[in-house]
Amino acid sequence: MSLIVNPTEQLTSEVKEHRKAEHSVNPLFLNRWSPRAYDDRKVSDEDLYSILEAAHWAPSSFNDQPWRFIVAKTEGQLETFHEFLHPFNRAWAEKAPVLVLVASNKKRDNGDQNGAHAFDAGTAWGYLAIQATLLGLSTHAIGGFDKDKARSLLNVPDDFDLHAVIAVGYRGEKETLDANLQERENPSTRKSLEEVVFEGRINL
Repeated sequence: MSLIVNPTEQLTSEVKEHRKAEHSVNPLFLNRWSPRAYDDRKVSDEDLYSILEAAHWAPSSFNDQPWRFIVAKTEGQLETFHEFLHPFNRAWAEKAPVLVLVASNKKRDNGDQNGAHAFDAGTAWGYLAIQATLLGLSTHAIGGFDKDKARSLLNVPDDFDLHAVIAVGYRGEKETLDANLQERENPSTRKSLEEVVFEGRINL
């Protein structure tokens, strides 16, 4: 693993090897990536609630704050979460000491539909991930889970959409992963900026 560095001041060695920004940006944004290898160190409640605090300060439409975070950190809670993870994801995610299910309320307080609920919940997840990186923690958002089973096991009302399960913990050695995952245990690259940014109108 990389030597510990201040993620806001410099890139880690592995990130420097795989990622290069086209324009000036704080190293924090490149240092955040989604590993699958976790060690068995526990995450303190202080750090866990620090990242949840950051998430709930994300912007939202009409300040509705539609996001909800269902946290699993005890052995029993984690075992319940493991039940609805797809086998491929459970194989590595069950080593993470904390799992967080991100949901969002599809309705506003007045009963109207909230068309921005998923957009806002995604922003909150981004805040969570950045704060985790600042604290030396890693996160990985998992979309591969049985939503119906999760809804049933966790008693989630129908008015809430289930988006992702977030693995939270400290980086482990990639050698603890299956061989096929070891090859993927690197910071991913990005498309060029010109492929995703258009001035004035889309030109494909």
